[in-house]
Amino acid sequence: MQGTIDGFSYGLVTPLVAYFMACLGGALGLRCTTRSMLVSHSWRPGWLALGSAAIGSGIWTMHFVAMMGFTVRGTPIHYDKAMTFASLAVAIVMVGVGIFIVGYKGARGTALFTGGTITGLGIASMHYLGMASMSLDGKLEYNTVTVGISVAIAMGAATAALWAAGQVRGFLWSVGASLVMGLAVSGMHYTGMAALSVHLHGTAEPATGETPAALLAPMLIGPLAFLLLAGVVVMFDPLMVMGKPTVAPVEHKPGIPAHTHVRHSAHRLRFRPRRTVEHRGSRTPQNR
Repeated sequence: MQGTIDGFSYGLVTPLVAYFMACLGGALGLRCTTRSMLVSHSWRPGWLALGSAAIGSGIWTMHFVAMMGFTVRGTPIHYDKAMTFASLAVAIVMVGVGIFIVGYKGARGTALFTGGTITGLGIASMHYLGMASMSLDGKLEYNTVTVGISVAIAMGAATAALWAAGQVRGFLWSVGASLVMGLAVSGMHYTGMAALSVHLHGTAEPATGETPAALLAPMLIGPLAFLLLAGVVVMFDPLMVMGKPTVAPVEHKPGIPAHTHVRHSAHRLRFRPRRTVEHRGSRTPQNR
């Protein structure tokens, strides 16, 4: 028996909140990637790791917020907790591999294509592993062509976002890139959901695993708290906001007066001729 799927049981609430979470994670992750390109190599791994965790947490939270509005008529839905959090680990690791490639090799050419492809595959892997964590009285089936389109959307979105992060053109540039990335990640999610169909068994056996309500607390307390913490780091780092180096010239650094050498040179030039004239005048009568 074919099950009736409803992905918007709470109306537009879950899609909008999910989109916001994807944008938040994307914005923080892209700013951290931009920051890594402006610091020394010793600090770069830390910023890239923070960016990977931000993007991975953002898309994972986006997925399960959207899944809160997903229902199948005629059967309850449960989730396997271990596989659910494994999808978070997969997202962070695969997104991290792509971001580290771009962070060290640059957002261009082969490095950009490789990093964008791996990051996009990480987003898609998180989605379908999260779907595999569902337990219900039925079988999930997917349309292969639609699944391929969703994966292509994820790879294209990730590549475009990493390219934007590599431009280092300021805060507004990254905000626009994060909005596009959030839209693409959400589009990938709902494209993948459009590929889904459920064939119910009708056995009425109770499904095992966690209910969506039981997963809501750790989903919000964990990754969302991390995203807020990463947001604080971004807000209090001026270089993250400006998106460009803030190395000041020597005369403008704190503790060093401006144009110090210019004043001294002018002072010496003004008094040297007088000393020379007086010295010569004192010697002339003695020589005569």
